[in-house]
Amino acid sequence: MVEDYVFALIVVVLLINTALSIYGIVRRRSLVKKLISLTILSDTVFVSIILVGFIFKYPAVPPVYSTGSPEEAAFLSQHAVDPLPQALVLTGIVIGFAVNALIAFAIIQLYRLVGTTDARKAVKVLAEEVAE
Repeated sequence: MVEDYVFALIVVVLLINTALSIYGIVRRRSLVKKLISLTILSDTVFVSIILVGFIFKYPAVPPVYSTGSPEEAAFLSQHAVDPLPQALVLTGIVIGFAVNALIAFAIIQLYRLVGTTDARKAVKVLAEEVAE
């Protein structure tokens, strides 16, 4: 019973976090703030994926067979945590880190060329340079 409330609370917090990060991506002008919001959104998605594979039963055990008996298989089917979402999240973290580093590099280069991280001002300056 308590597990249902904990699960519902986690889902509500993840939805609020998702809404705030999407707001930061869409409404903020600073590219640095957009990058931070994008990072928060990706972390929220990772937590959501891990939550899909988690089992709210005590004890939650890793899915490791030791004897291979039918009793152990029945116990693991009820209490084992799914390792596939964890592996996907680990891969996603590595890819997300590389993408964030690339975006941060692009923001630094844009600041060196234009002198601002404001997206609208940067587009205006770059449009003027292209028009010339």
